[in-house]
Amino acid sequence: MATESVRDNKTQNRFELDVEGTVAFANYRLTPAAVIITHTETPRALRGRGIASELVKGALELIRADGRKVIAGCGFVVDYLRKHPEFADLTA
Repeated sequence: MATESVRDNKTQNRFELDVEGTVAFANYRLTPAAVIITHTETPRALRGRGIASELVKGALELIRADGRKVIAGCGFVVDYLRKHPEFADLTA
């Protein structure tokens, strides 16, 4: 599973990762300078395999590439950022 397969579905305001015929996603809202990730969801059958972490990592890399900051609006992203200080420069 590679983070480069995470995509930004701008139509639905969510980052998506296809896994085994299903989609894990992270909803977001945009502000002028930041992306607020409001909710992450992994299909129940795929939970516990690190998929949400791959999704969030890919989303953060896309946000960095766009020159934006991130605001963690859901507990999973808060925890991920706490465990991954390499993304500390993105926090707004």
